[in-house]
Amino acid sequence: MPIHDSPAEHPILEARSLQSTPIYDLVEETFSFGNDGQTLTRAFLKHLSAVAVLAIDEHDQVLLIRQYRHPLRQNMWEIPAGLLDAEGEPMLDAAARELHEEADISAETWHTLADFHTSPGASNEAIRIYLASGITETPEHDQHARQGEEAEIQKAWVPLTDAVQAVLTGQIHNPSAVTGILALHAIRTGAGQLREARAPWADHPRGIAP
Repeated sequence: MPIHDSPAEHPILEARSLQSTPIYDLVEETFSFGNDGQTLTRAFLKHLSAVAVLAIDEHDQVLLIRQYRHPLRQNMWEIPAGLLDAEGEPMLDAAARELHEEADISAETWHTLADFHTSPGASNEAIRIYLASGITETPEHDQHARQGEEAEIQKAWVPLTDAVQAVLTGQIHNPSAVTGILALHAIRTGAGQLREARAPWADHPRGIAP
């Protein structure tokens, strides 16, 4: 059997909305499953989904940002990321926008680094992580005015080897940061190759253009 995620359809018998927010809808669906036709009911989040960016400079340092996350009551080291909340905006364009808004930088070269689902048992949220290089600082007069938790973002350029060590010793827990850092390390050790920036994601839950 090939190791490849694939679509699977099961008849939906009933669906209802339990709660709606600007970022996600909490829904409950009852569906038929298995050869014996058993009936299952599951509640999950229909999410806007997101993109994230692992930026790397000419000194092989990756950009980490520290941001407060209220559900965990923690200041977490992450990589720039944001929701796919602009109607019709391609994922790559959203990633470039988030890099500018959260880190005040732009990048000349882009690749797809990794795709993942954050919590497939409870949400359909999908995240694409990009690798961005050829970094340019945004002039001060063009920098984004950040608000809320983003207003206290702190930036740090960290050697990739140190970032890998921080993941493996449990110092970094953000899923996009963990996935992106280890994916880049795997590529550097010959375990895989980068994909083009607009590589297809055929079964993305929202069908957004790369």
